[in-house]
Amino acid sequence: MRSSFIRQNSKPNLITFVNTIRSKFNLKPKIMNKNYRLLRNVVLTLATGFFLNPCLVQVVTSPRDASPAAEVTQTVGLATVKINYSRPSVVAPNGTDRTGKIYGTTVAHYGHQKAFPTFGSGNDFPWRAGANENTTITFSDNALVEGQDIAAGTYGLFMALSESGADVIFSRNAESWGSFFYDETETALKVTIQSEEIQLTKRLTYNFVDVTKNSATVVLDWENRRFPFKVEFDVVPSVLASMRNELRSIGGFGWQGYNTAANYCLTNNTNLEEGLKWAEASIVSSSNFNNMNTKAKILTKLGKPDEAKETMDLAMEQGNPFQIHLYGRALIGEKKLDEAMKIFEYNSNKHENTWPVNVGMARGFSAKGDYKAALKYMRKALENAPQQFNKDNVQANIEKLEKGEDIN
Repeated sequence: MRSSFIRQNSKPNLITFVNTIRSKFNLKPKIMNKNYRLLRNVVLTLATGFFLNPCLVQVVTSPRDASPAAEVTQTVGLATVKINYSRPSVVAPNGTDRTGKIYGTTVAHYGHQKAFPTFGSGNDFPWRAGANENTTITFSDNALVEGQDIAAGTYGLFMALSESGADVIFSRNAESWGSFFYDETETALKVTIQSEEIQLTKRLTYNFVDVTKNSATVVLDWENRRFPFKVEFDVVPSVLASMRNELRSIGGFGWQGYNTAANYCLTNNTNLEEGLKWAEASIVSSSNFNNMNTKAKILTKLGKPDEAKETMDLAMEQGNPFQIHLYGRALIGEKKLDEAMKIFEYNSNKHENTWPVNVGMARGFSAKGDYKAALKYMRKALENAPQQFNKDNVQANIEKLEKGEDIN
């Protein structure tokens, strides 16, 4: 009966459809008539299959109010960790408050739950560490999790919970629904962690804490428990590899890219010979105080003080008053007080009464404990401070010196 209904009622709609196509593409009626029967048969076949085969019916996407989807990403160096998950609430969809009834229950069960006899992989399975589909974690680069190696890639994230912590499981299967299809043979890594007590967190949340230049701690917070695990990356090699690649492109067209790469080697005390070559390439591109200073510092770390001094002397000739002032302050920070004083004096002689040379002289004398001389230069600095906030800072330093306090 349904097929007959479609045949009896399809022709008017089909004619409308065909006429629309003819009008849209300016096709001649003769051509349309010739192919009408073929086109009609194709449309009828598709329509009949759609209405009669429920497998072809597509379900539309609707919001997941009970456990909304979420994504959180953290950059460590140039690497990233990304977690995709769903966020169930302590309050059940029917409004029941499940506080105190989350862990060790069917909501977030301990250990491995018994397999369903007619559904899933047939294996006992851990908690999905979220809701709905697999919770997944993606490492852009090879990493360490709790000190153990894991390759770059995307993993299904599970937890076999206990009263004191959990086994965190990284599965090579990241495509399944929940943990019903969990297979222990697909485990890439398993680490054991201890949980912590926290204030009530109503909705399950992943976050990153204790972020450093080469690590971050992933935490799952829900109800009154936190499950943390540390992720580390070997950042320096990946950054250097990226810099080498970028310097082969537009990053190598100016002095700044090479100087940035050289400074990275300097700051991280790594690949200093390569850093020196980058500093020299920057100088060839455009010699200035910044890249000459970088080269001098690298030479110092390489144990070449004479070359470093010669390079720094050339840098000073190219420096502006503020650059030279900052260099002097850096020397104070390194407790090289005599060298710092010489730099401030050089700046004062070359750029007399130019901001901030008098501040530098005051800082140099203050570092050496001569507050009377420091006060003299700080009062001079008050006269040529360019902005009100500069004047305010100078006035505050004057008051400290009048009390006999160091301003560094």
